[in-house]
Amino acid sequence: MSYYSTSAQLKALAVLALTCVSFSLSTFACEAFHQQYNVGYSRRESATSLNMAFTPPTMIIGPMIRRMREEKEKKNQPLASDEEKAKGAPGLKVGANAWKWPVIWPYDPSIFDNKKETVEDPAMNPAMALLGGGGVPDFATPPIANDTEVFDTMKFWDEELSDVTTDLDSESTAKLATHFSFYLEDGMSVLELGAAENSYLPPGLKLDRHVGVGAVKKQMDKNDALTERLVVDLNNCIDEIGVNSTEFDSMGTETFDYIISSNTVDFLSKPREVFRSVWRLLKPGGKFIVAFSSKDAYADKFGDVQINLWRSYTDDQHMWIMGSYFQFSAGDGWTDIQGYDISVDDAKKEDIPIVGSLLNKDKPPNLFVVQATKVLDDAVIDESNPERSVKSKMWLLPVMDDRDKTLLAPRLARAYVMSDSEETKKLISDNMQESLPKVYKALVKMDQFSFPFSLQASLTADLVSDPNFVANDEQLRAMKMGLGLIPPSEEFWTPVGQLTAAMTPEDKVNLLANIVPRFGSGDHTQEAALESFVSGLKPTFSLIRSKCPGMDESDVQLLGTELLAIEMLKPGRSTRDEFSLWVSALTEKEMNEYLATRKSYQINSEAGLKKLRDDRETELREQKETQEKFENQVKKARDERTMAFNPETGKMEALK
Repeated sequence: MSYYSTSAQLKALAVLALTCVSFSLSTFACEAFHQQYNVGYSRRESATSLNMAFTPPTMIIGPMIRRMREEKEKKNQPLASDEEKAKGAPGLKVGANAWKWPVIWPYDPSIFDNKKETVEDPAMNPAMALLGGGGVPDFATPPIANDTEVFDTMKFWDEELSDVTTDLDSESTAKLATHFSFYLEDGMSVLELGAAENSYLPPGLKLDRHVGVGAVKKQMDKNDALTERLVVDLNNCIDEIGVNSTEFDSMGTETFDYIISSNTVDFLSKPREVFRSVWRLLKPGGKFIVAFSSKDAYADKFGDVQINLWRSYTDDQHMWIMGSYFQFSAGDGWTDIQGYDISVDDAKKEDIPIVGSLLNKDKPPNLFVVQATKVLDDAVIDESNPERSVKSKMWLLPVMDDRDKTLLAPRLARAYVMSDSEETKKLISDNMQESLPKVYKALVKMDQFSFPFSLQASLTADLVSDPNFVANDEQLRAMKMGLGLIPPSEEFWTPVGQLTAAMTPEDKVNLLANIVPRFGSGDHTQEAALESFVSGLKPTFSLIRSKCPGMDESDVQLLGTELLAIEMLKPGRSTRDEFSLWVSALTEKEMNEYLATRKSYQINSEAGLKKLRDDRETELREQKETQEKFENQVKKARDERTMAFNPETGKMEALK
């Protein structure tokens, strides 16, 4: 028997719930997501195949145009403040505070396969696609994978696409160069992902270093703006870590002022890993600027290597997806995530049913940018704001979701602050990097209904804060046994589970956190102490029941395990005989006092954790109020100013 038994039915429900996960977004985003999930089928192709002499009836066109106008009005609702728009480049569409995300990475891996790796769905009804029906897309539902062959993307690029160019039109090129001009300056160091024959940089810009990373060297050789050229497969990644490339690694960390990427993200099968590598390469305060065009902009040229996710969703959805790549790669390690629409005025209109191909003929594609700024992580934990420092150390940790990091941060911060020595504080800090991913790799298999995320965070924080916990194989195996993830040992975990069945989940977690670090020490005295602990459970509980007949069974087990843990789990504290004599001499009053003291620890801990959260919320609220006050003062000053700088005369002059 183990502490937590899992239910197959509940697990099935959990999987179903995760499968249906989607973005929790504003009206703008929700409207954008209500599009046809259509892998391998192009509306434009269907429209152009119609008889050109066909004229849709007025009764169809009228309501259609009205509906389009209504949808456009919804999409054009302001998602960025005037102040935010005034600070940056033109075209800001989604401000830093408008994004909303699910709690976990919502995409099935198969949705990042390209067309060559996917079998088209034979059940797709072309008529439904033509009319724009078909329901709401599900990011977690995978397309049908093609397992008949392994597609070599780099070989395809080099052999089939080496002479194929993007050919961005001159107006869009100027728009992108103008956007870059707001951020890039002479003397900067810039990395470009997906580099090819053109970087779309502002004319006259003189960078100190411009490294191009691309799939085809022949294309990069035509780009005179590049000072260095690296052929790297950005889809060759180590899961949840980053790009698997010695060339990439050789560039070091915090190397570049800016990193840019144009019309490349639609080919990435491991975007989260690429964005994590980018975060490492950026200097703090540097931006990653990701530019992309409409899904059908170059479908005739590169459609075979575009991922399913790109070919299946709209421009608005793409913008939110790009934002999610930032969020789920480094979390709060990115700030000021912003989305721009920098399309030319006469760009194509997206998803116009039936007549769209006619109206969009020969028009340039839409062009968008999503960008974010790297935040400086804390080299050491700042005791004035430990929660922020702790979370910064978890930004790039694999396995863990942002939800887990949010739950863990205040608990680890409190453990750090309450530590009584610098040695323990250093251990907690080091364990965050080494031990946390190992613990959560095991916990990810737990049923969240029987072992909630908050309890998982409590267990992990307690383990990482224990000086004896190093997350070695034996300790992790002991934890899995205690949680019921693997069959429990007959000599230890089975009796522990059976004899402590009445304890509350919180108390079981605390006991588990006390026991697990005692495994894997290689010390025979510690092994003997574990044996003494388990063999002492039954007689200790019997003695407590006899002396405290009115005590609840859960309290009997809590008090008994606590006394044993204090005196028997740590070698050198008490022998079995000494412990037996000591417990036998305790009176009912003394036992109740011990129990009350033990419970007060949990109450005080919960109160301290709440205070830490309340203090942090107060600080954030005060910072926000200060920022809003400053912005209001700036706006008032602008509205009421009577003088302005005249660049022609170089003087301040009265406004007319």
